Amino acid sequence: MRDLKKSLMTVASVALIGTQLAACGNTTATEGNKSVSTPAPAAADSAKPEAKPVAKPVEITWWNFPNFQPLDGEVGKYEKQIIEAFNKKNPEIKVNLEMITFEGGPQKLNVAIASNTAPDVIYDAPGRIIDWGKKKLLAPLNDIVTTEVQKDIAPAFWKQSMVGDQIYMYPINTAPFLMAVNKTVFEKIGALDLLPLKKPDRTWTVAEYEKALQAVKEKAPDIIPTGFFAKSSAGDQGTRAYIANLGVSRFLNEDNSKVAINTDNAAKALDWIVKATKDKLSVAGSASLAAADVNDLFLQGKLAFTLNYSPVLKAQNVPNKKVQFEDVLLPFPTMDGSKPKLEPYLGGLAVFNNGNADKIAASKKLVNFIANDPEYGKKNVIQTGGLSARTSITGLYNDSEYKYAELARDFITDPPTVADGYAEIRTFWFPELQRALLGTATGKEALDTFAAKANEAIAKAKAQTPK
Repeated sequence: MRDLKKSLMTVASVALIGTQLAACGNTTATEGNKSVSTPAPAAADSAKPEAKPVAKPVEITWWNFPNFQPLDGEVGKYEKQIIEAFNKKNPEIKVNLEMITFEGGPQKLNVAIASNTAPDVIYDAPGRIIDWGKKKLLAPLNDIVTTEVQKDIAPAFWKQSMVGDQIYMYPINTAPFLMAVNKTVFEKIGALDLLPLKKPDRTWTVAEYEKALQAVKEKAPDIIPTGFFAKSSAGDQGTRAYIANLGVSRFLNEDNSKVAINTDNAAKALDWIVKATKDKLSVAGSASLAAADVNDLFLQGKLAFTLNYSPVLKAQNVPNKKVQFEDVLLPFPTMDGSKPKLEPYLGGLAVFNNGNADKIAASKKLVNFIANDPEYGKKNVIQTGGLSARTSITGLYNDSEYKYAELARDFITDPPTVADGYAEIRTFWFPELQRALLGTATGKEALDTFAAKANEAIAKAKAQTPK
């Protein structure tokens, strides 16, 4: 990563070098969404047959969180199949796969970046990728995104994948972050009618939600009605959306330049959560619970509602259920029953600019293969358990919950991950939730303190962002 901190001129230079190298070896033509390598013409020689140039061997490293569901219970097995298929078309490129975890992976990436040993390819989410893009650590991907693909992916997704006019993340899979309910519990207590499942969009009010929680408390006393968590920033999209929708507020303003969650209604929503905990409608000790702790309670059948769910998590959680039950997706309730605002999960691929034109070019070939290969493109999306980032690719699953998730895409709004200083902003969120939960601040005091710190971080990040 010798050139990671150089200006955009460095990136342009690398691209030029790559073009010159290609002219000496292979040229690339585009057919639809895939790249096809064709030999560069050799000099005319009537005495000798025309010789095909040999592609230059390149070795790249791909780090991947467990974005794909394991095959036969083996993490990384599916990724190895991708590499094997990729090598049939690109035998000169050796891909070294390293699987990283959601728990330790972020820190491992930070250390690798700091020590100039970052991988060449990463499959991640906008929160980190766009931050790296703003710091000029990545190679732009504009040259491998066709006009067809640009038009087929919603502007909201491109907004999460770009810095200015530079594409730094190739969007692959998406899903709206939602709540989930243990439908089996409500069937057993004869209260299924309290869930908004008969409505096509499943929208509902806070009053209707509270009535459902009360039913669980009274008729299934061994089940915790709902959950909340504030131990760390992990899964914070769940608590952000929960409070924002309960209080019919945005987390950030329309242009993501300032915090907007510290409204009176959002403060009342946070106070409601604190009261729900005291009334035993929400899990006890949430100030010291992580998102994973709450989802574990849900998978154990001990929690009726969970806040941090999606079609992707639903698919990934199938082998993790401790008891069998039907988990159903729901939008967050709103104070007035209005349409919810959902944050999207978006996964995609990025290429680190490690200062080597050959590795950057090879990495882009791998990215393009994963996204657009005629056989593996759709197959890869299905293996994530998510929906395609491309609007035209639908109906991948014959499942009612996926059909609902497709519908719920209409509720997706801009996520705060695109804000300047997002990585620091999120560190101020959970301590303020903890203060409210522990009774040392009211909902309004907690949200106002968060807003002040977050707005300062946004202004600081804007001032430090390279121009």
